[in-house]
Amino acid sequence: MSYVSFNANREARRVGDCVIRAISKATGQDWDTTYTGICLKGYELCDMPSSNYVWGEYLKDHGFRRELVPDGLTVAEFAERYRHGTYVLAISGHVVCVKDGNYYDTWQSGDEVPIYAWVKE
Repeated sequence: MSYVSFNANREARRVGDCVIRAISKATGQDWDTTYTGICLKGYELCDMPSSNYVWGEYLKDHGFRRELVPDGLTVAEFAERYRHGTYVLAISGHVVCVKDGNYYDTWQSGDEVPIYAWVKE
């Protein structure tokens, strides 16, 4: 179980769209579909697409529920512990997808400490 380099952005951009990239991986959607869906959710809720509330509601609509992450557990440790299932981890200023024990990101964010996780039900 480990880090897997992943970037769904069709222009290979790496800054400012971590929410889109992570949710794209978690839902199996392409980047464009995810981006458009989250923007529409932001419009519906009268808030910015990057708002935790907006993308959280988007994940709820796709069958995810929010849970706390055990204190001090890093992304890499989370991936090692949760070897089955799909998770979107919220880190301070960043979001990453963990799927079946691997974490998918544009950089090795394994030492980061997530605050909460969205779990696919």
